[in-house]
Amino acid sequence: MKLNNQNKSVFVQNVFNQVFNKYDLMNDIMSLGVHRFWKKQFINWLAPLNNKKLLDMACGSGDIVKLFINYTKNNCQIDAIDANTKMISIGKKKLKNYKNINWNIGNAEKLKFKDNTFDYYTISFGIRNVSNINKALSEAFRVLKPGGRFMCLEFSKIQNSHLDKIYQLYSKNIPKIGKFIVGDSKPYNYLISSIEDFYNQDELLELIKKNKFYKSEYRNLSGGVVAIHSAWKV
Repeated sequence: MKLNNQNKSVFVQNVFNQVFNKYDLMNDIMSLGVHRFWKKQFINWLAPLNNKKLLDMACGSGDIVKLFINYTKNNCQIDAIDANTKMISIGKKKLKNYKNINWNIGNAEKLKFKDNTFDYYTISFGIRNVSNINKALSEAFRVLKPGGRFMCLEFSKIQNSHLDKIYQLYSKNIPKIGKFIVGDSKPYNYLISSIEDFYNQDELLELIKKNKFYKSEYRNLSGGVVAIHSAWKV
């Protein structure tokens, strides 16, 4: 499912408008709960310090925000940004007891924040939905402080051919599961195609390097089903 940049943002908005109320449930079902392990590994590698500022882009229902808060024992300030108002509403409800989170509607390609504002910029399962990844990376670099860290968790390319065959067979059933749980298979057809069409680990690494980041590297999880990319602003 190829989409041009102009149509992609509208299409992605419609996808999340359809799935927002079953988003967390479907994440658990589709990944067999493994997405929770991936996100914990993500935060463990980030290893955030206390009293720092985080921008969590494409925050969804707030999983990374919650893990960041737990890791820092709530000694932090967070701006949680998502382009979809309904996803933001889910996150607000889940984390309503925390007063150090600013929830905002926003676009990764044009952030409202001043230069050199944040210590950390995270994006989890969101960068493949961005219309222009270079613009998003450029904005991430701009709003990070010198010494700030960029971290991205995203579906990637499986390294083992046998595991890849199993994954391909399983992924074909995800739209059917979506039809049963959500009532519509189309959002999950998009999910699968967006993963298939996305960059591999090294291609994304090169994009990050081209956008001025330093010490860029990645780690595969679950054989490359997902990858974590890490980079620094100097």
